[in-house]
Amino acid sequence: MKNKFILESLASDLKRVALGLHRKSNAMAERFLEEALKRKSEIEVKEVKPYINKILKHLNKNMRSDDALMYSTLIQNYTKSTFNYKD
Repeated sequence: MKNKFILESLASDLKRVALGLHRKSNAMAERFLEEALKRKSEIEVKEVKPYINKILKHLNKNMRSDDALMYSTLIQNYTKSTFNYKD
């Protein structure tokens, strides 16, 4: 249950990173990337599927906007398909 909210927040942060980089607003992108990396450390990795762990390993300070958007979408789809809406 805890991972659901963290992953959803991570997906939102990554989407904001992608928008910031695309708009050439580097300060905004850096701020949300810092938030995303903090959230990454909060995730209980033993409770998520292996492909999500692989995605988490790819999150770093040198992300491109299209990578951030792709990871955001993948994580968002994972949370929607894995967790009940009642949770």
